[in-house]
Amino acid sequence: MQLIFDFPVVPRFGFENFVVCSGNRTAYQFAQRLASGSDAENLLYVYGPEGSGKTHLLTALAVALEGRYFSFRDAGSLYRGDFRNEGPSPLAEHFAGADALILDDLNLLPDYQEVRVELWELFNAFYSAGKKIVISGLTPPKELPNLDGHLTSRLLWGLVARMDVSDDDSRRMILKKLAEDRQMALPDDVIDEMLLKVRRDIPSLVYALETINRTAIATKRKVSLRLAKEIFKSG
Repeated sequence: MQLIFDFPVVPRFGFENFVVCSGNRTAYQFAQRLASGSDAENLLYVYGPEGSGKTHLLTALAVALEGRYFSFRDAGSLYRGDFRNEGPSPLAEHFAGADALILDDLNLLPDYQEVRVELWELFNAFYSAGKKIVISGLTPPKELPNLDGHLTSRLLWGLVARMDVSDDDSRRMILKKLAEDRQMALPDDVIDEMLLKVRRDIPSLVYALETINRTAIATKRKVSLRLAKEIFKSG
């Protein structure tokens, strides 16, 4: 039986702890191009399933580009529930003075024409000014719901990359890197047990790793298959 953990840990996101694997290498390389400023490209759209590292990559870019980040998961709070607001654009106010436009979870764009207009105007303002724009969503641009057709076309003008770390090799690489960052010895058989017993999305695996690490420290035991089995059995 696979376990579901309800409170995944959110680690500090940066390029230095981003695990590059086959499913995200293109997106990472594109992000590095934008961060380095080595070419004229200023638009990147990345897409993929939950837990594929999109937020990690966007947050790292926000730091590197000295940009401002916003996730449409927080649209309700930003607009205070009033998406038909006729006053100043909350979205534009959030990004006022920012050097880069970093928008996460575009698939959650509220289905209101007023918000679509605000987003289109904001996008154009940054694009016309030659500022960097990085956006993420679950699907390719043409499959995004509630999006203005003009913006869909614009997204396809830039760099587009899929992110997917759903294979076990990628999961292993990520877990080993996270353990290394925590100076934690993580045996292969413990990773095998995690992949067998824990839901395989990355947030759940990260939380399982944190649980094993905290338990090992609290009980002054080595991280081992026996310890992992005890934790998963009690969970």
